[in-house]
Amino acid sequence: MRTKLFVPGSRPELLPKAMAGDADALSIDLEDAVTEGRKEYAREQVGLFTGSAAAVEGSKVIIVRVNAISTPHFLPDVRAVVQPGLRMINLPKVETPEEVREAANAIAQAERANGIGRSECYEVRPIGLLLTIESPKGLRAAAALAAADPRVTGLQIGYGDLLEPLGIVRYDSANVHAVMHAIRYAAAEAGVFAYDGAWADVANAEGFRAEAEMAKRLGYLGKSCIHPSQVPLGNSVFRPSDEEIAHSRQVLAAAEAAEAGGVGAFMVNGRMIDGPFIARARTIVESADRLGLSRSSPQTP
Repeated sequence: MRTKLFVPGSRPELLPKAMAGDADALSIDLEDAVTEGRKEYAREQVGLFTGSAAAVEGSKVIIVRVNAISTPHFLPDVRAVVQPGLRMINLPKVETPEEVREAANAIAQAERANGIGRSECYEVRPIGLLLTIESPKGLRAAAALAAADPRVTGLQIGYGDLLEPLGIVRYDSANVHAVMHAIRYAAAEAGVFAYDGAWADVANAEGFRAEAEMAKRLGYLGKSCIHPSQVPLGNSVFRPSDEEIAHSRQVLAAAEAAEAGGVGAFMVNGRMIDGPFIARARTIVESADRLGLSRSSPQTP
């Protein structure tokens, strides 16, 4: 999931084009992108989509950002959108483990009510929770939030709500790095992925790329996109580079030979290799294979 593209839930006419685009996932928004008077319409339309053949049979990861658990819209959102094509609920403004468990219970109830898991017409898989960290309290509790329920699949950064009210400059890379670093370690402690937030300055493509590259260096899975023009940039950053793929294949080949010879640590391209580096190489090769990248495939600029 190198990139996920936000689509307003009140604009269902945009979904076919988004499904045909290059983002690995769609994040359909029922929260900030939908005005109060359009909430009911948006959830109805999104529920129709997450239950559609396009969502069930398509290759994209379908995520819906519902309204916060403290709002009257949360439960109606969940009940409407928990359908066979949904992969994750994105829960915004989460601050306590109790909220995570409440959200997980709401998803379970909606799955039972909507018959999710009883059909032989689609692949049965639990609907996950992607938690957005966007308050000081949420940041402090991030590791506990990520570990609060087995449905939690990842943590995501909500830069605007987290930084702007505190007067912390959002586009200062040092500020961003500090947040990324904290959330990455919280996600790692719980064994879930970390996902980067959105870059709102759409015209500044180089800024988007630089922030995405920083997130990749910190082990983030991918980056949120608010405009289709950001998708190819994010995809190019979060795919393994040709050099990474080639080195990783060498590492795995050398590891196989070393194991046969009873050697625990060895050298590849002048670097000492042991267990953690082998695991990283295996992850890179699996990612390359999943993306259909051959040993000599060119990297997208």
